Amino acid sequence: MTYDIFLISYIPMTSLADLRVIDAATLFAGPSAAMMLGDFGADVIKIEHPRRGDPSRGHGASVNGVGLWWKTLSRNKRNAAVDLSQAEGQEILRRLAERSDVLIENFRPGTLERWNLAPDDLLRLNPRLIVARMTGFGQFGPMSARPGFGTLAEAMSGFAAMTGQPDGPPTLPPLALADGIAGLAMSYAIMVALRAREHTGRGQVIDLAIIEPILGLLGPQVSAYKALGIVPERTGNRSTSNAPRNTYRTRDGRWLAISTSAQPIAERVMTLVGRPDLVEQPWFASGHGRVQHVDELDEAVASWIAERDADEVIARFEEVQAAVAPIHDVSDVASDPQYAALNTFVEVPDEELGSVTMQNVLFRMSDTPGEIRWPGRPLGRDTDEVLAGLGYPDDRVAALREAGVIA
Repeated sequence: MTYDIFLISYIPMTSLADLRVIDAATLFAGPSAAMMLGDFGADVIKIEHPRRGDPSRGHGASVNGVGLWWKTLSRNKRNAAVDLSQAEGQEILRRLAERSDVLIENFRPGTLERWNLAPDDLLRLNPRLIVARMTGFGQFGPMSARPGFGTLAEAMSGFAAMTGQPDGPPTLPPLALADGIAGLAMSYAIMVALRAREHTGRGQVIDLAIIEPILGLLGPQVSAYKALGIVPERTGNRSTSNAPRNTYRTRDGRWLAISTSAQPIAERVMTLVGRPDLVEQPWFASGHGRVQHVDELDEAVASWIAERDADEVIARFEEVQAAVAPIHDVSDVASDPQYAALNTFVEVPDEELGSVTMQNVLFRMSDTPGEIRWPGRPLGRDTDEVLAGLGYPDDRVAALREAGVIA
């Protein structure tokens, strides 16, 4: 595919630098999938409503009215403000789709069809296009037409029902958990579709319901229910698969988390806290067996940790190669030496705020590393450039702006 002047002049040496992605989704799930593709070089064009913009601009903390969540979520994206509900805005999207590899959208089912932008029509224009559709409940079924957000997925998946203290209410996460998981899943689905296209030469439609990826992450709960009638209960910080696993308070008032998912780790922990006799018990030989004796195990670990300061506990755990970590708040995260060693946070120059600190790309690659080229941009920042790349003359662009089709 020849991009001519449409592709931005800066082409990083990354694995996705030859891809063009249209991000026509809002809020978190779809845009986060597009962000991950942009992190590794894809030319991502963010489409926003000319007057409303993406609602994520107003979420969370801001500096001088500029949302910091937006800055991260829309990094590495060019920004075009186009009203897709108007016929001329729809024509702009069609022209973009002809020249792109991926379209990510999260409108309610039937919206694209109502706008004469149905996936089948777009695929006739560009048979190699990947149309990635992300909705709360999928493209069909009794709930498909309802508005759907990650919160509803966290509720419907069983996550909230099994989260929280045993005597407390179901608990929702204080973050866009289901959206983030769905974004990761969609970025993977897109790469699978692109890989298939290498063999078939054809694009396809992806239908991802936000209620499903988080359900898969919860493990075989439906399998256990169908086979054994097990309904997970709230267990606080304890695990139903292994013990001891909990949060524990130290003598100096700090909190630590430990996990004993591996049998040797469990044996080292109980020996360290002075209870090697428990290791010799027949039930100790499996995670399931240890869970049946969780109170006894937790008491032994908690009492030992409560008699020591956090630094001593961590040092002793490290000596015996047992798993332990401090429970951080964000101030601890920002100064943690392990994150610093991984270069997890980077300072990125920004045209509105001067610079923004944000989390780096999610993983390191030896030959084709990702990179944050710029944070999220002002509404409509690149509209003229995008339309010029589509062949729109200056007077036509001015007329579209006057009519409110673009901004």
